[in-house]
Amino acid sequence: MSARGAVLFARYAYPPNELGYCGPADASALLRPEETAGIERHARRFEGAWCYLELLAEAAGLSDPLDERVVEAYWIGNDLLELASSPAVLARLRERFHGQTGGTWQDASERALAHHAFQVFEVYPWAELLRTSGHPTAVSVLDRCRIRTGVVRSIEGESATVESRPLAWTGGELVRGPSRRESVRWSTGGRSLLPGLSPGDVVALHWDWVCDVLTGPQAARIEATEARQLGSLGLASSVVP
Repeated sequence: MSARGAVLFARYAYPPNELGYCGPADASALLRPEETAGIERHARRFEGAWCYLELLAEAAGLSDPLDERVVEAYWIGNDLLELASSPAVLARLRERFHGQTGGTWQDASERALAHHAFQVFEVYPWAELLRTSGHPTAVSVLDRCRIRTGVVRSIEGESATVESRPLAWTGGELVRGPSRRESVRWSTGGRSLLPGLSPGDVVALHWDWVCDVLTGPQAARIEATEARQLGSLGLASSVVP
């Protein structure tokens, strides 16, 4: 097992796990980078994410679903995504989520992608609920559940002020709205999976948590994959100035 891959998985999986939205109990197991075997046991119980990691590893000829390249492909995106075909993604989801209703994934055809954006916008039911009802809760959930990019403006203890662009619903499109500042956490109780933050860092955000410090190409990949997903769903990916 890749220790670096396990820690990378934990960085992105901790926020919804702590909130009780996915994964097993005791999210604190993901904040112990020195115990990577424990992180692996915890990761295997993420019903959604683990399915994609297994598929990506198999498609790339890798034996470890927590290989760092595999984990990066799922949360951020990289060239491994091209190795897992849309039919293969759908076949795996039909096997894993047999009988599950909701969302648009069963009719995704060539849209299917082994990436977190596909899970959020097509496997979860919120995007379809938004399109059919305009329910405001759906916008909030989609915005927080996606992996989004931001820029650190200031740091105070275990919190940081980050500038990012939230999703907004125009009545017919999901768009990235004007920049706003929000307070997020990067550490809790003295535990973090990041060595630190600095003003100006470009970061990945998941719910109210800083997951990672990104390179320019990584940030661009997150944004481009999201735009592709929204565009293919007919929800657009416009940007409000």
